[in-house]
Amino acid sequence: MSTIEKALAKQKEATQKKQAESTVISTTSEQKLSSQNSLTAKATNTKTVSIDAEQTNKSEITLNGERLTERGFIYSSDSAHHIQEEFRHIKRKLLNNAFGPASKTLKHSNLIMVSSSNPNEGKTFISINLALSIALEQDKTVLLVDADVLRPSLHRELEFESKQGLLEYLLAEVDSLSEVIYNTNIPNLKLIPAGKPHHLTNELLASERMVELAQELAVRYSDRLVIFDCPPILGVTETPVLSDLVGQAVVVVEESRTKIDDVKRAVSQLNEDIAIGCVMNKTIRSKKDVYGYYGYGYGKKHQ
Repeated sequence: MSTIEKALAKQKEATQKKQAESTVISTTSEQKLSSQNSLTAKATNTKTVSIDAEQTNKSEITLNGERLTERGFIYSSDSAHHIQEEFRHIKRKLLNNAFGPASKTLKHSNLIMVSSSNPNEGKTFISINLALSIALEQDKTVLLVDADVLRPSLHRELEFESKQGLLEYLLAEVDSLSEVIYNTNIPNLKLIPAGKPHHLTNELLASERMVELAQELAVRYSDRLVIFDCPPILGVTETPVLSDLVGQAVVVVEESRTKIDDVKRAVSQLNEDIAIGCVMNKTIRSKKDVYGYYGYGYGKKHQ
């Protein structure tokens, strides 16, 4: 074989070797790409299953609309017009404070506590109707929390079985807050029940974990309104502590029963930097008004 022929043969051999290496690299790349696609598909499927499972396992609290309407609650647009109108005025002020210009001057403006000077003045009725009224808004979600852990009544008033809730979260018996937030058959309304009674019930309201709860609700759910149905202010030392965690407070006053001095003492115990309003409760407008929950006042305490 001549020198030229040897050179041509060597060049041909080198070309064939290069083509073979290129084929191997291409095949390996295709295999890697196929493997990556397979892993991505598996991850996507796993994520979908996880989300679906979470949605499926999330129990829903079903509220009886007819029963609520009979008892004076605002279940739908068919509820008594005068009750809707009164709560429309009240909620408008709360919403403006929570999401309007005033929200810049309030810490945790979307967190609202509802309380009263003394027990049995109708604060739970007001809490529920405020939540139901806000839930009728097209673009607002409301979370109603039963924080009256010593005398929980949210489950009784709304007629659903008691479930794990706020106390289980405060005792760290659940892994996350989402485990005690329940959907309802009203699309824009979610609930956190009080949970199972505990011997440290009231002390837990003043715990560091309660502070963390308020922070999470204010930041993570900043686009929703959170209403806490709280214990009465007078005689319960933890209730004024809760006012440090919220941006607004509604103090329920029962007409012809609540003493003005009690209202003044109650309000004086709340954080002076929050917006505080009063709702006059159980007033009688006419002989036909069997519920008579009307009248409100609103403004910052120091104004």
